[in-house]
Amino acid sequence: MVKYIFEMLKNDVSAMPDSPLRRSRGRPKAWADKTDQNTIKSLDRAMDVLEHLSTMPGATLSELADHLEQSPATVYRVLVTLEGRGLTEFDAESQLWYVGSQTFVIGSRYLRRTSLVERATPILHQLMTQTGETANLAVPRSGSVVFVSQAECHHSIRAFFPHGSASPMHASGIGKALLSEMGPEQIEHMLRETELEEFTRFTITDPARFVDELTRTRERGFAIDDQERNVGMRCIAATVHNWTGKAVAGISISGPLARIEDGQIDGLADAVKSAAQNLSAALGADA
Repeated sequence: MVKYIFEMLKNDVSAMPDSPLRRSRGRPKAWADKTDQNTIKSLDRAMDVLEHLSTMPGATLSELADHLEQSPATVYRVLVTLEGRGLTEFDAESQLWYVGSQTFVIGSRYLRRTSLVERATPILHQLMTQTGETANLAVPRSGSVVFVSQAECHHSIRAFFPHGSASPMHASGIGKALLSEMGPEQIEHMLRETELEEFTRFTITDPARFVDELTRTRERGFAIDDQERNVGMRCIAATVHNWTGKAVAGISISGPLARIEDGQIDGLADAVKSAAQNLSAALGADA
């Protein structure tokens, strides 16, 4: 999550509204110029220290200085300054420096700034443009997945899921992707409590086969709904994680079998997985 601090500190200025009123209050003429003349080198150096420290499970002063190729005296001044703001912490017994609790506070403010759907919107549009198929975002709810956003493609024959529509998890690409991340006991409980309803002749209704399908999904990193909900339609899906690592949503593309052919699945799956990773990163998940 600490990486969002750097985005906020470096990009807050560029996010300000582009209005004459703002400019009249002292906005410089070279506002859009991001060259060295408009950057604060000492602040940039401090961000390097903080960002590097966030990737380590604690570090000594000499380790940080060596990694950053800066003098220990310079790095120490940065660490002490950040410590005064709660952004770093020092353990006197181990002589190790850590990121401080204030990084979590600032990161949490970033995460509250926009919703899942807002962060997903540009990613879904990019995925739709890249693959040529409708891109979907859905979240788990009471044994189903609920579609909350979509970037619809322009083909005359295309998938469409109205916002708020639900689909059983076992017959959904996103549902199977989410289920694949559950532990064996959770899956066993789900199978005891849920009937694997048949929607088409391709729907997996046998519990043992379904467990095998979830294993394959977990191993390859993406799920496939292969005409299991609607004959003639395929879906490729991957999970989205939040900053705790929890699977909280799924991204998918859906389209007719004629366009999502067997030989295209791996390439399309790479695009879906990349989109899911980008959205996960926007939610604070580790890269």
